[in-house]
Amino acid sequence: MTVCDLSEKRCVPCEGGVDKLTVQQIEQFMPEIPEWSLQDDVLVRRFTFDNFVQALEFTNQVGALSEQEAHHPEFVLTWGRVDLRIWTHAIDGLSENDFILAAKVDRL
Repeated sequence: MTVCDLSEKRCVPCEGGVDKLTVQQIEQFMPEIPEWSLQDDVLVRRFTFDNFVQALEFTNQVGALSEQEAHHPEFVLTWGRVDLRIWTHAIDGLSENDFILAAKVDRL
């Protein structure tokens, strides 16, 4: 599977009751989103911009995408920077949805 394949998929609503991805599954997905890192079962990435307005515009784009996918990251917005954290809250870990959303964010 490639990032293109992931970014073409849709997030599936998760209400819990499914298993978190295993370490082996996570290791298979990570090369597909090379700019992201893993911190305590959370995907993280920092995006940098020339100013606050650009960072805010990006945040709004990710917000719109998140609404379309019904999968919402955690944002930290500050001057010239946006930090994103993605995980599946309902299972307190990572699911395929997290990698799909990360791949879609990378395409923005």
